[in-house]
Amino acid sequence: MDLKLPIRIFDELADSVVESTGLLDLASGEIRSVEHLDYDADKLGLPAEDEGYEFTSGTLANGDREVEFRVEVDVVTGHYSVTASELLELKGRAAKLFTAPPGTQTVVPPRKRR
Repeated sequence: MDLKLPIRIFDELADSVVESTGLLDLASGEIRSVEHLDYDADKLGLPAEDEGYEFTSGTLANGDREVEFRVEVDVVTGHYSVTASELLELKGRAAKLFTAPPGTQTVVPPRKRR
């Protein structure tokens, strides 16, 4: 399966949030083409390297509905990804997100943060 979905990424810091966009590969869990918005990673380093870094999450949206999931950041390589177990759960939640009839108010509950 070669399915890549656009996602939003949020690096949560103690005093701010760095928003990015990327493409989630549903086969591997890798997140590619990460582009930080209003943040210069070349000058400042990855948000995950900041001493105020707390965690990273992502959202997958379909219209006004979305699902949230945990994102892992490897500060050595600079790669963003989703773990295998998180990806498995996300696939089920994404299926509900994308198969709900238009105009319904189906809410996919957010995951509890760890």
